[in-house]
Amino acid sequence: MLILGGRARRTEFWMWQLFSLIFTFLIFFCLGLISLQFESNDDTVNITIGLLIFLWFIAMSLPSVAVSVRRLHDTGNSGWMLLISIIPLIGPIWLFVLYVTNSQLIENKWEPNPKLIK
Repeated sequence: MLILGGRARRTEFWMWQLFSLIFTFLIFFCLGLISLQFESNDDTVNITIGLLIFLWFIAMSLPSVAVSVRRLHDTGNSGWMLLISIIPLIGPIWLFVLYVTNSQLIENKWEPNPKLIK
């Protein structure tokens, strides 16, 4: 199965979001403690911490997009619906509504309903 193919149930999507939020908070908290420990005028520490934050962002982006696309597939929408979040205010709200919408009970063009597969 392709990484952007298939369907993700609400549970899978929201557990990924929770995991991502908790670990991002922990990473930023630890990096903040490290920067306080090495508080000085040395820019090397700041550059290193900035690089680590950038690498964490890159490492979390692909799985986040993949699970979001799979969640949209589960509701019967195309993964391109992620681009609706570009529209200010209304776009993110509409995307949130799509994320909390129940799965399509029938088989759609991406896969059968994961709730029905045992």
